[in-house]
Amino acid sequence: MIRLIQKGLMFGNLVHVDSPALVERYNRALKALSGRETCLTDFYVDISGYSPEVGEELNDPLYLNPNGCNRQFILLSTAQKSAPLLEAKFSNSRDIMRRFIAENEAALFALTTRDAVAGELENSVFDVSDPARLIDIRQITVEADTTQSHVARATELTALIARFQSEPDAWWDDALIGEMIDMARDTGDVVANPVKLARLSQEMGNYWTAHFGGLYVFRDLKRPVVIAAGDLPDGLPGVRGLTMGDHNEIAKFLTDNELVEPVVQARGLDAEQILSQKMDFILVDTAAGLGYDLGEASKRELRQLARKLGADLPEEFHALAALKRWASADGKWPKITSEHGGYFYTLRARPGKDRDLVNRLLAELAPLDIRQLFICHKELFYTRYRSWSDGKRGFVADFLHTEYQKDKAGVREALFGGEPGEVSEPKKRERRKPTRIEQVGPWGAIGRSRRRGK
Repeated sequence: MIRLIQKGLMFGNLVHVDSPALVERYNRALKALSGRETCLTDFYVDISGYSPEVGEELNDPLYLNPNGCNRQFILLSTAQKSAPLLEAKFSNSRDIMRRFIAENEAALFALTTRDAVAGELENSVFDVSDPARLIDIRQITVEADTTQSHVARATELTALIARFQSEPDAWWDDALIGEMIDMARDTGDVVANPVKLARLSQEMGNYWTAHFGGLYVFRDLKRPVVIAAGDLPDGLPGVRGLTMGDHNEIAKFLTDNELVEPVVQARGLDAEQILSQKMDFILVDTAAGLGYDLGEASKRELRQLARKLGADLPEEFHALAALKRWASADGKWPKITSEHGGYFYTLRARPGKDRDLVNRLLAELAPLDIRQLFICHKELFYTRYRSWSDGKRGFVADFLHTEYQKDKAGVREALFGGEPGEVSEPKKRERRKPTRIEQVGPWGAIGRSRRRGK
């Protein structure tokens, strides 16, 4: 993993905590949240204030996330807004944290100049050992204050000021005036500079969770579905359960709910280039698995490898090659059914609020696409990276460093389109004549290939 860290592909953009004042504030907040403290004088924190070094010191990677739900956080600086979220148990936790910091940036900037802000992503569930409780998580509310309760005291002071201004005899109430002066010493002038954090609540919606081996929970649909990365847990009420091996059912679910589109049909996408790169990733995995030297993995060397491997190349490679020939108007449309190994490599999520969640699912269904796996499902990427040969690790690290790290936003937009918040929800489609792809492409195969035998 050292190679990834050196290239900024792991633990990148963490915030350095290296001053005695910041460490002291961190310890005050940590003590208030967990009753523990760190002896470290130098460490890094993510967007939630979680530190891998402190987690190792305490022998507890969930020291800010007990039971894996209701994640707690420590903010020392608004710079944490651009940091990643480590040890994530829910796919939307980082988005909620980023939104909270962005909507309260001015207030948080003022508060963190003198104290740490500690809080929690609260929901009505306190334990998820029973999978049914995952369905009960409906709304996340962010609660936060400084360790010295500046926000709460400012609220109290604001109420006292309102009382002072409204009561006729308040000018002669020495006790009231004295209390206001004492509070103002801590809060400052709350009239000129209000100390307030906007309350943030967000619907849970559809999400991924690391619990129970990894679950994709699509419940905001007419027919809720849970897709399990491992074994499907018992006791999920009112939802249909699928596993990653149910390719045909997953494909039908995705298309019935208009959650995906073929990359060759996606607007503004350079489909030939994307398919070529996916083929390179599959080629490298095959060559590394057979013990071939990848060399510099230049285009010329990869083509030579492809010729050497020939029949050893997997069906995913040949399917994408056929689709690429069609995209360049040099071949016929390949019939790639949902049971084919290359099927999910041909898709991307449609624009919409669930775009990132669907792309995460597709990354798990098409894991040889190492770029999408890294961008959309880092937890699984790091797990798989550990099992790769050194040659493949070197290729992947170099590729991501040169082809993704230098322009993350540009690459994500080129692959997946604009950010979910920047696009409108897909409009209900008007009745029209199906396109050639829709007539004979992947969707047409679903329900005809093997559904009769199910």
